[in-house]
Amino acid sequence: MNRRELDAAGITGAALRAAYTRCRRLNAEHGRTYFLATRLLPVERRCAVHALYGFARWADDIVDDLDRRQPPGERDRLLRLLESDLAQGLRTGGGEEPVVRAVAHTAECYAIDHGLFADFLASMRSDLTVTDYLTYADLRAYMHGSAAVIGLQMLPVLGTVVPREEAAPHAAALGVAFQLTNFLRDVGEDLDRGRVYLPADLLAAHGVERPLLDWSRRTGRHDPRIRAAFVEAEAMIRTVYREAAPGIGMLEPRVQPCIRTAFVLYRGILDAIAADDYRVLHRRAVVPRRRRALTAAGGLVRILGARLRTRPPVKAPGAVARAEGPSR
Repeated sequence: MNRRELDAAGITGAALRAAYTRCRRLNAEHGRTYFLATRLLPVERRCAVHALYGFARWADDIVDDLDRRQPPGERDRLLRLLESDLAQGLRTGGGEEPVVRAVAHTAECYAIDHGLFADFLASMRSDLTVTDYLTYADLRAYMHGSAAVIGLQMLPVLGTVVPREEAAPHAAALGVAFQLTNFLRDVGEDLDRGRVYLPADLLAAHGVERPLLDWSRRTGRHDPRIRAAFVEAEAMIRTVYREAAPGIGMLEPRVQPCIRTAFVLYRGILDAIAADDYRVLHRRAVVPRRRRALTAAGGLVRILGARLRTRPPVKAPGAVARAEGPSR
């Protein structure tokens, strides 16, 4: 299947194909919901999405997965090496890291604004020193680089039926909605890393501060104040999904089922959180496998419909002969 994707995208050369394969593996291993939706894309566009995800995951892993083994200074050095490698890759089409080679090639193929990558890495670097956000506005400023730019990078790959600048705010909002969903789902894991991404003023409005979160995480107790704060956070996130929703109809018809499926699956994480009574400090909420399968099946049906609607009509042989006239 991976070979089919590479061939359809016209990706040649063993090194470049291996780089894209590495990105695809990262997507499959770490982005189960995202990977499932990506497989609904037209086959020739999947490699580009894998590259964008793989690069973002690689940078995120430098910040997160090495937390307990490397001091911030070393992680900052690794990020700067990645940034330098990317800058060179965007100029030359190369790169030391496989994920850089793949994403640089994708950026060239789809004319993706290089500034979006710089904004992303700036937000990644802030994770080395910033451990919480006082207000939602502060958090949104961070998420411009960590999430909104992902939606903007995706737009040239997906294609639109309206001017791209019209679809851009909705694409950015979708990236933010996905990340906010992750923040609520992963609040316990982020707390273990010393970070709280939910706005401090939202938590404080319900009498919740860091010591209470730490206590609840450590003891497994479900405090009603924390639950109330998480209920409000869920409502806030759903407003961002509503901001993003009109953008799906602005995409090319063949890619709409993929993005709609991702939209439904990610929003379904919020449903799973609510169904588990907002106990995200103690365990990760997961969309049931059966629901994911049904959603993906619905996406496949919509894909078939989109392909039928966009396929040119096939003329009967007699009609073709009459249109062309007798041969001479």
